[in-house]
Amino acid sequence: MILTDMFGAYIEHSDVITAFTSMVYSQIKNSICRVYPDNVQYKWVVDGEEKIVIPDATINCRIQAKKGNSFFDVPRFVMEVLSESTKKYDRGEKMQIYQKMEIDEYWIVDWEKREIEIYNLDYDENEQPQYHLFKKVTRKNKDELEIVHFPNIKIDFDELFYLGD
Repeated sequence: MILTDMFGAYIEHSDVITAFTSMVYSQIKNSICRVYPDNVQYKWVVDGEEKIVIPDATINCRIQAKKGNSFFDVPRFVMEVLSESTKKYDRGEKMQIYQKMEIDEYWIVDWEKREIEIYNLDYDENEQPQYHLFKKVTRKNKDELEIVHFPNIKIDFDELFYLGD
């Protein structure tokens, strides 16, 4: 399944992605990791079926396994910015795909509410990967915003949600 163009996406959706990738890029440009906005896709086999996803932003430290604009390995971090046309998919099937592929950290960003849900991967008693809500960050606790698996990267809440207002 490929998620194609998002019908009805708002400019603010792209503003959040741009702000995030800009902040991260400047901090990791000299490392083995790279940050990518929503112009790369990942191809994986999940439960015997090929899945192709295009995350809004990723941090990938395994960038050698690629062909064209497609990665075959797994990033360590994925961020999805909710839109009306994708929020059910981002919270449902897409989140399950990321979980099965054992992506360490998953952010769901709601630009309208200006909040971030940070999910961390853990394993249940049967050693199955499971996401657990680590933290919800809003204006009230904005100083707690962090990429858990990249603690040296600083993300400024106000800059992330600076939407020209």
